[in-house]
Amino acid sequence: MVMPNKMPLSAPVSEAVPDAGETPRVVAAPVAVPPEFSSRPKRRTFTAAEKLRILAETDRAADTGGIAAILRREGLYSSALTDWRRQRDAGAFEALKPLKRGPKAAPANPLEAELAKARQDIARLQRRLERAEAVIDVQKKISDLLGIALPPADSDETPR
Repeated sequence: MVMPNKMPLSAPVSEAVPDAGETPRVVAAPVAVPPEFSSRPKRRTFTAAEKLRILAETDRAADTGGIAAILRREGLYSSALTDWRRQRDAGAFEALKPLKRGPKAAPANPLEAELAKARQDIARLQRRLERAEAVIDVQKKISDLLGIALPPADSDETPR
């Protein structure tokens, strides 16, 4: 079923026809976005004071018809009212604080800091080793140029 558009997408025909002697103008039709659809729906949140106000109002309501009228007016489901009552009974304002949504942060591993420090030390020592090897290479080249024989170095790199 196609619903009629509430907003006209173009000007009326009388405005679209140019007068004699005028050149016709091309005007883009405005794109009408229905107000029912937003880019992203937003979750409604209620403060603790609003929740307590609604709970007090429903507690004063004489019958279920009065409670239903309050729920319709506020745009709530009865399940939300039930949850809020449980929260209120569990500890009033403390229980009515909004809970943080989403995944919870993992507890900190006590060895994580030690591991990060060890990784930094390894990186620092590798940079020192590279500099030392560069200095040794330069010394070898200078000794070759000057004809100085170097004694064999004690090395970890023994052939196997």
